[in-house]
Amino acid sequence: MKLGKILAAAGVTVAMACGSALATPSTQIWIPSPDVKDFKAFHIDIDNYTRFSTKDSGNNGLNSNLYNIGLSAGVLPLENLKLEVGVDFLTTGFQRDTAADNHPFYGNVKLGTPENAFGIKGLPAFAVGAYNLGTYDKPEAGLSTRQNIVYGLVGKTLPVIGRLSAGGYHGSARALATPGNPGTTNNNSGVMASWDRTMNEISDKLWLAADYMSGNNANGEVSFGASWAFSKQVSLVVGVVVFNPFYKSSPGDNGINPGGKPALTTQLDISLP
Repeated sequence: MKLGKILAAAGVTVAMACGSALATPSTQIWIPSPDVKDFKAFHIDIDNYTRFSTKDSGNNGLNSNLYNIGLSAGVLPLENLKLEVGVDFLTTGFQRDTAADNHPFYGNVKLGTPENAFGIKGLPAFAVGAYNLGTYDKPEAGLSTRQNIVYGLVGKTLPVIGRLSAGGYHGSARALATPGNPGTTNNNSGVMASWDRTMNEISDKLWLAADYMSGNNANGEVSFGASWAFSKQVSLVVGVVVFNPFYKSSPGDNGINPGGKPALTTQLDISLP
């Protein structure tokens, strides 16, 4: 099931603004999932993140809403080893709220195996990939959209409980730097974890999920949400993303959370054919 997605929040400086996007592979609510698209499966995602605050509420006016249109497809004709690639167009709504709006295209790629692959009963799903692959990197201008986050995940579905997945990530120290956490503070790596489950007791169209991403950068978060499948081709995710809920501000942050204020997300997923 293809689910939610997207973006990292705008920060307070141009350097933080470069971290204002997640180019999204198959995801849970925010982080990547162990799922990888089947060969010739094509997906369109229309996502938005609406802040629970005004644009000028904290973060020096950069609490902008975020919008994404993503295209992705499965490209490997194998049953037990799958590969998907994608591209996203991400913007704050053509308001030029951040310098990254001038460079709105991001790429992603994911390679993985499904559960019970190669006829091995009980084998977890495995996935490795990269996202937030931006197109602009000019240190002299103080802007980089190349977060280049590389990650690995393991996922296993358990009776009654649902699916649990966990892994880690590493990204560009410069692109993920913030005033309170510069590139020398190792804020460019962390853990990812999630839970998701189709609620068959209620309806096989209802899916619930929660996920977590550590790291004192624009991507750190806790999120939760639900999806309803209107058909095999169309589903809608509604959720909440709370950025860096355990973040402790330092004098360099000036009281600002690197991810910004929490957001309500809606994610319309359309599968073709």
